[in-house]
Amino acid sequence: MLTAITGTVGELLPGMARALANYRYEVFVKTLGWPLHCEEGIELDAFDRPDTVYVVACDRDREIFGCARLLPTNGPYLLGEVFPHLMGASSPPFSPGIWELSRFAISQPKGQVLTAAQAWKNTVTLVREVIDVARSKGAFRLIAFSAVGNERLLKRMGVNTRRISPPHLIDNQSVVPFWIEIDDQTTRALCLAA
Repeated sequence: MLTAITGTVGELLPGMARALANYRYEVFVKTLGWPLHCEEGIELDAFDRPDTVYVVACDRDREIFGCARLLPTNGPYLLGEVFPHLMGASSPPFSPGIWELSRFAISQPKGQVLTAAQAWKNTVTLVREVIDVARSKGAFRLIAFSAVGNERLLKRMGVNTRRISPPHLIDNQSVVPFWIEIDDQTTRALCLAA
């Protein structure tokens, strides 16, 4: 069973920010092999600020097995600062109503073997929480860039996504930028209250 904990670093449970940085290192550096410049065992970057909002998926023992990072685009954010070329002919957004979703990951809870249906339910639950938190912060749209498979995953859930530009290769991985509309279609698909 997934429990979502949300908030800024200062709002997370004691020790959770460090555990989140450890989890991200395991997922993004060790498992996915991203060539990130970070301290051994800790994945943080310039966009992990005091005002960054996190959504953390935990098991009943508060062990992290999923995460997401949310930043408003009217301040510095990963796509706008580091990867604006992914936008193609479009400019990166700058709006308090458009937030960036980055560092999204979900894995098997430690010591558990989930069925495909259970894993899918956890993924949908984490996406639902991300959308709900963003909406509560005034977002009407998210921008993200990730592997093409993640875009397909959201479409399979019924989330209203729209590709911004064709895929680009980053570290031999096909990556695509896309919008996630926080609209009736998305909220109905994820069973969020209006």
